[in-house]
Amino acid sequence: MDLGHWFLEGNTDAVEFCPHDGFQNILAVATYNLQEGDPPSRFGSISLFDVNSKSRSLNRVGNVETAGIFDMKWNPIGGGASPVLAQADADGCLRVHELECSSNEINLTEASLKENCGVQISSSMCLWLDWNPLATSLAVGLSDGCVSITSLAESQLIEDQQWKAHDFEVWTAIFDTHQPAVVYTGSDDCKFLGWDLRADSSMPVFQNSKAHTMGVCCIVKNPNDPYSLLTGSYDERLRVWDVRSISKPVNEASISLGGGVWRIKYHPFVKDLVLAACMHNGFSIVKINNEILEVIETYNKHDSLAYGADWQRSVPDQEGKREDNAVATCSFYDRLLRVWIPEADILA
Repeated sequence: MDLGHWFLEGNTDAVEFCPHDGFQNILAVATYNLQEGDPPSRFGSISLFDVNSKSRSLNRVGNVETAGIFDMKWNPIGGGASPVLAQADADGCLRVHELECSSNEINLTEASLKENCGVQISSSMCLWLDWNPLATSLAVGLSDGCVSITSLAESQLIEDQQWKAHDFEVWTAIFDTHQPAVVYTGSDDCKFLGWDLRADSSMPVFQNSKAHTMGVCCIVKNPNDPYSLLTGSYDERLRVWDVRSISKPVNEASISLGGGVWRIKYHPFVKDLVLAACMHNGFSIVKINNEILEVIETYNKHDSLAYGADWQRSVPDQEGKREDNAVATCSFYDRLLRVWIPEADILA
């Protein structure tokens, strides 16, 4: 069921629902545009939308012009933190924005992002970012093969360390949510690496360079299992890993999703259910049952590269029943955002 769609002014490549209580209706949508020249210009924007599953509505309530954006993430929930949004941009900067909202008695009327702080961490492009569980540090993957770890304290970003991790672009770099001193990275060099921030960053604590036959696009830790994580690759396969035995995936056959697996998002409440953006093959919802991976739904209403995907974090009503989980997806060259409700009864 489609709730609505919107054509953006730029190439649309990332969508992120705010997870914080009272703000779950806020959806951030990022764009990246390249203007040829010497030097080339890379510019973009972040649009904020109000997504109401109950009234089946989608309204843009704010927009800010930025450098071209490859990735953005809201800070983790918990500890009474207010929502802030971090962006990784093509100018080599990491920026953090505060969310400000205004509303009438019925609807959200306006939302804006106010830059809190920023830091230039590279002359290369920032391609990916991830918060640590306490929202005190961010990991950033860079186009020159480096990884940056930057601390956030008292509205100030300070880079702690940066090292050469891969031979080519670092498309993904994440903290292990159960072991925050461990960072996993993946790159166009087909390597999947693990790093211990307490040790010498010149050597990974593990590496696998055989499983992925093409570049590693994304890595996601299972929020419900301290040992399980997923990787997505240009080779179109979604793989399940046990971090205690990283020599090979749990299921060597894995599953082909018919397109490069660019983004993976675990469902906020349903265990072992993930949403995947599959580049040339739309979007898939995949159920993971131990070693068995099953596609339970596909969504193919986009006509361009499927890049951004996220679940809305629904709020339970007074009886404890949750609203339908809205999904936001976006595609690049057609500049299209879609918000929809899965047909499969994923809450069953």
